[in-house]
Order: sequence, then C-alpha cells, then structure tokens
Amino acid sequence: MKVDEVLSIVEKHEGDRGGLISVLEDIQAKYSYLPTEALKVVAEETGRSLVDVYGVATFYKSFSLKPRGKHLCSVCVGTACHVRGAPVITGEFARQLETTPGETTSDKEFTLETVNCLGACALGPIVVVDGHYFSKVDSARVKQIVKKTRAGLDKVEVKGDRRIFPVAVNCSRCNHSLMEPDHLIDDCPSIRVTVSFGRKHGWLRMSSLYGSYSLESKYEIPKDTVLDFFCPHCHADLKGASNCPDCGAPMVSMIVRGGGIVQVCARRGCKGHRLDLDGGGF
Repeated sequence: MKVDEVLSIVEKHEGDRGGLISVLEDIQAKYSYLPTEALKVVAEETGRSLVDVYGVATFYKSFSLKPRGKHLCSVCVGTACHVRGAPVITGEFARQLETTPGETTSDKEFTLETVNCLGACALGPIVVVDGHYFSKVDSARVKQIVKKTRAGLDKVEVKGDRRIFPVAVNCSRCNHSLMEPDHLIDDCPSIRVTVSFGRKHGWLRMSSLYGSYSLESKYEIPKDTVLDFFCPHCHADLKGASNCPDCGAPMVSMIVRGGGIVQVCARRGCKGHRLDLDGGGF
C-alpha cells in the first residue's frame, strides 16, 4: 500500500455526500481489499474515528479486510437453507476448493464464505458465485458449479434459469428506494434512475431481475454509449469506484435491501454486472 495513493483517493471524495463509502470502494478497487494501514489513513484524513471507519468496512460484505480470490463463492446458511442441507453443501465446497469458509484458496482463485438468509427460502439451499445464483443446490452439484466457474459461467437468461433472482435496491448515497412497484418490467417492479448522455437527460427504468438486461428509457440510447447515472431523489452520481471488467466503463453502484451492493456497467449494451451480498439478514 502506498500512502500517497490513499491520500489521493480521500482528496478525490472530499465533500462528497456519502464520501466514506466511496473512499473505501476506491481503495478496495485499487488493492482488492482494505489494508489496515489504509483505514488508519482514512480515519486520520477524514477526522473520523478508526472505530467508525472499521464499522463501515465490516458492515458491507462487499468490503473485505483481507485479499479475496478471483471468484467469490457464497453459501446461504440461513434457517431454511440450513435445515435443507446448507452445512453439507458448505463442507463440500470446502472439500472441493481445499479451503474453509472465510478463507481464500492457495491459488487465489476462490474465496469461500457463508451468508445469512437472503429472503428466498423457497429456493434454498442457495449458492451465489460471482453474482450468479444457483437454487436448490445439493452436494452433487458442487463439483459442477466449481468446474463451470473455472471455465467461465454461462450468461443468465431471464426465462428458464433458476439462477435468476429479483433484487430491491436503494440509492447508495441517500438510501432512498429506487423501486417503482407500479411500473413492471419482466413482471417485476422496475428500478428507476435518471441518466444523461450527450445533451439528453431523462429517466431510465431497468428490470429488477438480476441477470436481465431489459430496460425502458425516455430517449433512445445508442449502443456503446456510456451513461451517467443519478438518483432521482437526491440527484447524486451513482458511479461506483470500480470499472467494468468486461469493457472498462464505470460501474454503477446501488445498495441491495437486506444487505449488499449491486453494480451494473454504465455502457449501453454491455452485460457486465456484479452482486456482493451482505452477511446480515433475518
């Protein structure tokens, strides 16, 4: 870790609403985790206590205090999943990956973790790998999931794919709901944001089904256009700290209700997305 790099990140977000989260996102994007020394620098430069900084860093599961692997594998161990065999599934992942929950494989390919209830008990046991949902998983499927992840996960289709999953999101700055229950896309409440490109500025609605790319917008958006996303309530820029791993455009960050952060690529037509789940829940 280089102190001057962290200082530059803090300075970049000075005065931003919700700046601490943005600072930590940038640091994690830079180092793949949050080094202890970096958190100390953030506390000193922002005037916050180290306890407060650690509180934010540990509240969101998207943040990590130690380096993570290339692939993040999360096994739900909430009550419903637990009684349906989640401990056995967790053990099988640990055996296949030769690691334990909360740890990263020696080749730095996989980080295995457990999370609490995701609110989809009827689909349990649930496993999420790199944002791809696998429902009703049994121990026999674990090897297949690991193999498919190493080879590259297939894209998620809206229809007929059990990995599809609805999410409800809030603004990452003011925490106001972005959901429109009266306007459906893919038969689910849509997500409404404000976007701008060129000299145009207007609304955009997205499907709340994670993995669906259905959307509606006030203006026709040419393919490959990189959009600026804003909260329709507080008007804050929703741009996250990281760039799309597929095309390099900025990622748009929104908070998932119940814990976690969902990120989608700001480029029209790109299918880059990521979902980091929080450990909290029912």
